[in-house]
Amino acid sequence: MRVKGLLATIAEIAVFAVLLFGAAGTIAWPGAWAFLTILFGFSVAMTWIIARNDPALLAERLKLPIQRGQQRWDQVLMATFTALFIGWLPLMAIDARRYRWSAVPAWLQWIGGVAIIVSLGLCYRVFRENTYLAPVVRIQRERGHQVIASGPYGIVRHPLYASVMIFFPGVTLLLGSWYGLIVAAIIMALLVVRTSLEDRMLQRELEGYAEYAAKVSYRLIPGLW
Repeated sequence: MRVKGLLATIAEIAVFAVLLFGAAGTIAWPGAWAFLTILFGFSVAMTWIIARNDPALLAERLKLPIQRGQQRWDQVLMATFTALFIGWLPLMAIDARRYRWSAVPAWLQWIGGVAIIVSLGLCYRVFRENTYLAPVVRIQRERGHQVIASGPYGIVRHPLYASVMIFFPGVTLLLGSWYGLIVAAIIMALLVVRTSLEDRMLQRELEGYAEYAAKVSYRLIPGLW
């Protein structure tokens, strides 16, 4: 399982590299190298840790984004996310590197890099807490799916989505693309929709979740929503 996870990580980063450098028309792009290095390092470390401590979670994370038992609306959203993400990376490459339409100051690019690191650090904390963190929305009855209310789940009900909300703008800043922020905003808006739909489903179908939701009021942002 560990080897399979590492191979999947290498393949994913390789695809990202092809999309970025292929669209940029050059590999002389420090921002892209920084992004890929941060993401690869985190992904390898996470795969290694999860394979050792929670192989059942890793098995879930390695499954396809469209699965049996998955909510139909989530299948549509996942297909949309995938299409947007695949288009998002080359768009930023064309904008920031090939034609240099955007001019993002170096200090903002550094902030973007820090935002990515913070986001991934928060993601690690969430993965460590929740063994049911599948990439798709479904009740994992075969694994005895239960409510997780500890750690970051004591602050917001969907801390992984909250962490990802930092990741997307961070990437656009690090890569230096203002146009990338437009697509990032669309992806983030869809994540808000997914959060709302998933929360409703969990309250209907997961035992104890309605009581948990009554105690933890906020879904994504403490004090706001």
